[in-house]
Amino acid sequence: MASSQPQQQSVSLGDRLRAWMFMLLPHHLVSRLVFHVTRLKGPIVAPMIRAFVKAYRVDMQDAVIEDINAYPTFNDFFIRALKPEARPVVDHSQALASPVDGTVSQCGPIAFDHLFQAKNQCYSMQDLLGGDRLLARLFEGGRFATIYLAPYNYHRIHMPIDGRLKKMIHVPGRLFSVAPWTVRAVPRLFARNERVVCLFSTPAGPMAMILVGAINVAAIETAWHGLVTPPKGRKISEYDYDHADKHYARGEEMGRFNMGSTVILLTTEKVNWGSHMQPGQDLKMGEMIGAWRP
Repeated sequence: MASSQPQQQSVSLGDRLRAWMFMLLPHHLVSRLVFHVTRLKGPIVAPMIRAFVKAYRVDMQDAVIEDINAYPTFNDFFIRALKPEARPVVDHSQALASPVDGTVSQCGPIAFDHLFQAKNQCYSMQDLLGGDRLLARLFEGGRFATIYLAPYNYHRIHMPIDGRLKKMIHVPGRLFSVAPWTVRAVPRLFARNERVVCLFSTPAGPMAMILVGAINVAAIETAWHGLVTPPKGRKISEYDYDHADKHYARGEEMGRFNMGSTVILLTTEKVNWGSHMQPGQDLKMGEMIGAWRP
């Protein structure tokens, strides 16, 4: 498997204007309102879900609960579980599985502490990791993959490889949209948005999964902590799990997005992404996205 090279995309005037207007929005206020609206119960819930399913052509046959009327809130529908057979996980000892349903935004090597975002735009890995220089050094010369989850995607996040949880860092920040047009237009977007950094030790070496927040992403959850955002305060929070002995198998659920967002994977140079890992490529959770060499 060969490492993919980033492909550049131009930034249109329309993208720039929309991004400028977007900066004026009260991101956190809008997102907190969404948090409460998506947890309302009552007769409005089923029509909301039905409209969403129709607009985004959601295949409810994949869901464990197929009946729209059985979901007490819109958020319960949004983070719905899927039938195991709907997302088989690759069975290969040295494979990395896609952690989510989504679309490849960028993918490639980590060059001099920088990750490629879009045309003429990169951002610092150290900034992405909350300023942790020692953590950033673990991935120097390694690989990254950025996967975007659209609103219609399945929103549970799974392990790409067997791993032992070492650390979690919550980094407060903005809540820009992570839609493709915003990524093209907003400099350093992923290092500016609120995010949750999860560090694991794996057979392929250290791996970081960064769960990036966005507007309307009213909450990010992890399997070991529960609700991480919305947080109290604006300071970076670190959680040490080095002695907690928390192991997660490839394909096991490790987190959830309440509404759509982005996952960024950081690995060592032992990992090579599959040749299909190109910007715009749609992925299903569990499919093989790369392999690691001993």
